[in-house]
Amino acid sequence: MIAFIFPGQGSQFVGMGTDLYGEYPTVRRLFSLVNKSLGFPLTGLMFDGLQEGLQDTRYAQPAILAQSIATLQVLSERGVEPQIVAGHSVGEYSAAVAAGALEVEEAIMLIWQRGVAMADAGEKAGGVMAAIIGLPPNEVEAAVAQAMQEGVCVVANYNTPVQTVISGEAEAVARASELAKEAGAKRVIPLKVSGAFHSRLMEPAAEQMRPLLEQANFTDARIPLVSNVDATARTDADGIRQALIQQITNQVRWEASVRTMIKMGADVFVEVGPGQVLARMMSKIDGSVAVHSACDAETLLVTIDRLIN
Repeated sequence: MIAFIFPGQGSQFVGMGTDLYGEYPTVRRLFSLVNKSLGFPLTGLMFDGLQEGLQDTRYAQPAILAQSIATLQVLSERGVEPQIVAGHSVGEYSAAVAAGALEVEEAIMLIWQRGVAMADAGEKAGGVMAAIIGLPPNEVEAAVAQAMQEGVCVVANYNTPVQTVISGEAEAVARASELAKEAGAKRVIPLKVSGAFHSRLMEPAAEQMRPLLEQANFTDARIPLVSNVDATARTDADGIRQALIQQITNQVRWEASVRTMIKMGADVFVEVGPGQVLARMMSKIDGSVAVHSACDAETLLVTIDRLIN
């Protein structure tokens, strides 16, 4: 069974999508639709902008969606289709498109609004995130529990057995980071983000997105989509919608989501979109499954060849 997994924020980079745009008419059509829908040339920032500009949540999220969906469409044209999907944080919107639960145009506008809402919430509330490497999740949870005396601090992402991301107010996250190092963490990496994602500091963004998602035209999915919030496979439209509403302030249970897909029969995983962050995580979660990347023109061709021939 083939599973498609879609990357989240942090995978964007200047030059993303350039080679795909030159190679595939499908990609050119999709990027044109994105620019038209947003009312400004996002592809200019993707192809030739400054990395600082692309780090902005407002632009990073639709850029990641654009490349992910464009690549998805090329794979579909070549006969490579998933039987189950999931996406990491913002990547869950790409997964919803892949599952047939959300139309492309609607996903573009929702992601733009989500990025703006999250950037605004980050500017008002502040907050930071950090990746804890080499420490079991239960020990990260213990560090977070102690650090909560300093302010808001939560586990944001359970990425792999050895990578957990924390999120919250700067002093509390700094304290949790110190405690994690004392407990034996190999590294603590501050993340370049504009706010404390997947924490209650994002509640204003969640409240802005709630009515937009409730009004959006979701349909029942053709294939299962595994939601971040609880690692549960869903096909019903309202279940997918509600999971996306909860997602902004809740944890990303990525390791559990991958294990759900494997239990359901997935034995081939394809990361669809910029970067290879999720593909690298797969070796830490389960090294027995086949993992492919479709992040640029070269890896896309290799993946198509391996899965079709």
